[in-house]
Amino acid sequence: MLSLAGCTIIPKSAPPGGSVSTPPTNSSATSAAMAGVSLGPNVRSLGMSARDANSALASFNESCPQLLRRDDQSGLNGFANWRRVCDLASGWPSDNGREFFTGNFETARIGDGNAFATGYFEPEIAGSRTRRPGFEVPVYVLPSDLNRGWPADVPQAERTGRQPLGRVNEAGEFVRYYDRTEIEEGVLEGRVPVIAYAADPVEFFFLQIQGSGRLRTPEGEVIRIGYAGQNGRGYTGIGGVMRERGLLGDGPGQYPGSMQGIMAYIRENPAEGRDLMRLNKSWIFFRELTGDGPLGALGVPVRPESSVATDPRFVPLGAPVWLDLDRNEADGLWIAQDVGGAIKGANRFDTFWGAGTQAREIAGGMSGRGDALVLLPKGTVERLNSADQ
Repeated sequence: MLSLAGCTIIPKSAPPGGSVSTPPTNSSATSAAMAGVSLGPNVRSLGMSARDANSALASFNESCPQLLRRDDQSGLNGFANWRRVCDLASGWPSDNGREFFTGNFETARIGDGNAFATGYFEPEIAGSRTRRPGFEVPVYVLPSDLNRGWPADVPQAERTGRQPLGRVNEAGEFVRYYDRTEIEEGVLEGRVPVIAYAADPVEFFFLQIQGSGRLRTPEGEVIRIGYAGQNGRGYTGIGGVMRERGLLGDGPGQYPGSMQGIMAYIRENPAEGRDLMRLNKSWIFFRELTGDGPLGALGVPVRPESSVATDPRFVPLGAPVWLDLDRNEADGLWIAQDVGGAIKGANRFDTFWGAGTQAREIAGGMSGRGDALVLLPKGTVERLNSADQ
């Protein structure tokens, strides 16, 4: 699905996380191994519910094939016997997930374990297969001219790492791809195929932030769309900009610091709202999906209240995560199945809540802080720390 940023805007305060004394987080760390890994409490002491464990077991099973074949960025997989626990999971009774996790895993705290979690959901908005009055916002597929290369203005000495996204212009030069403003003004019209047309540009803007969603046509057809690619332009969270400008908060004339508050401002101030949205130059291209759920970065469906987006440098995709936050609805066991453009660093999470009004409300207001633990196959932490000696 690709959680691009989560719905929740920058929190007003940053209260401390769990009360357990742990080593300080290495803010410059680029992996879990560099941030520091310490053994957490016994899994059985977490008090996970049977419902929570059973749904997590189902998601873990779906993730295992990808978990076993992905390159590890965290420094944790190389020491962990994931194949053993994945083999066990495949034959484990689906109604006994609690014993699976308590019997085969230990908890690990990455850095100080202080967590911050937002939420995302699968929006459903009005759309149409064909362009008609009231349905004018194109939902583009991935353009064929979107490629990687080095722009001419990038010196040879700086051409390291992965080439940026862009296109070849009429003069044969490689340049950056069109930004949000150019695309909204029609530069791709007639040149890039369209899946459908959305009715509301504001709703579609937030669907792009979520990375996938549903379009419901006037005839009742539901078109599920998922992330296919991005234009290579930087993502700007407009909530942060609005907070800097004093538009969000609890004061007179301010709007709530949530997705709902941002949308209210944009609708009540359409010209300023359009300019705000265009500060986010990133544009998401889609593909039509089939199946029973939106796909996460692992290529498997993300599940409501079971799937979480993480930074794979700190949590292996497919690994279980335990959250204990000041937002009780987000407490419990999650499976890392997605990534996000703003989900960066140790102990940063974006919780998935599914589709519908309730999911939208919870995700749109989710801003939780507390303690995070990663569940690893038993013996992993000791082997990690022994290897560091």
